[in-house]
Amino acid sequence: MSKFFFVAALVLFSVWVLGFVFPLPTYQGIALVGFFSCLALGLNRKESLKGLSFPVLIFGVVALALYFPHYFQEFRGYSLSNLITPLIQVIMFGMGTSLSLKDFSEVIKSPKSVLIGVGAQFFIMPLVGFLLASISGLPPEIAAGIILAGSSPSGTASNVMTYLAKANLALSVTLTSITTLMAPLMTPLLMKLLAGQFIEIDLLKMMWDIVKMILIPIAAGLIFNRMLKGKSDWVDKAMPVISMIGIALIILVITAAGRDSLLSIGPLLILLVLIHNLSGYGIGFYLGKFSGLSERDCRTIAIEVGMQNAGLASGLAKTLEKIATVGLAPAVFGPMQNISGSILASFWSKKKLNEP
Repeated sequence: MSKFFFVAALVLFSVWVLGFVFPLPTYQGIALVGFFSCLALGLNRKESLKGLSFPVLIFGVVALALYFPHYFQEFRGYSLSNLITPLIQVIMFGMGTSLSLKDFSEVIKSPKSVLIGVGAQFFIMPLVGFLLASISGLPPEIAAGIILAGSSPSGTASNVMTYLAKANLALSVTLTSITTLMAPLMTPLLMKLLAGQFIEIDLLKMMWDIVKMILIPIAAGLIFNRMLKGKSDWVDKAMPVISMIGIALIILVITAAGRDSLLSIGPLLILLVLIHNLSGYGIGFYLGKFSGLSERDCRTIAIEVGMQNAGLASGLAKTLEKIATVGLAPAVFGPMQNISGSILASFWSKKKLNEP
């Protein structure tokens, strides 16, 4: 069955390429979206390539927004960007339902790894983002989006990549949980310090916005999990799917809103985001190495530092009412980090751990 989808993807890609010779924008857009969709379905049926299916599907979502933006900007006068915050809250609620005290056990077991991971998360990525934004020459609001992505905590996708990379999953969950809970304080402070020259930052308002988007939904999820302990298996199965749909919808809406800006500065922004992302992997890994951590923990910190909660960054761009500018870098970061993270995890899964 996978062969059928791969052949269909090849045919659709050929149709898209022919669209440059015989300009038919509508059909060309449909062909590109179909290409990514068929490719994702084909990859999903190959066990060794299954991890790439969702990132490839996200590229299909981006193509859909670029070719048909008017369908995803508003509906009967209602701005679809208003859906971003509720979607993030649903994702965070799902995170809360899966958390327990044992997820923080690594603080006691490996305090050094946790300290290095948290410190790197809120030091490396924000500074790299600031350096790239400063030299980019991009409009201030778009440049600020790079810093915003770097100042956000790690996302739940990092846990999946850590598992695939045969790294320390318990440490990954601990780092994601701690950095997410620290985000209401750290992200606004970092934005005020590093992005204040690009855009105006209301520190207290941003803190409250993050509390509403992260802490309250996570707390609700924890309470839900506590009340229905042993009776909520359906939630554990449903929330990852709901989260993936939520991430796809967020990227769809943001890309549609900032389509014109993305087309004009897209290649440069993609390059900067890629440098940002890869720097996080590299610096995170070797910082762990130089600190004497195990190979498994180094891999974990690399993934945690390199992969950000792009959804939260997008939500904050919405609260700043700059979704079409500040929100562009997080929108690019989402699919980019999923592709790079999948490739890195696949490479490490085949590479023997250099453990004593």
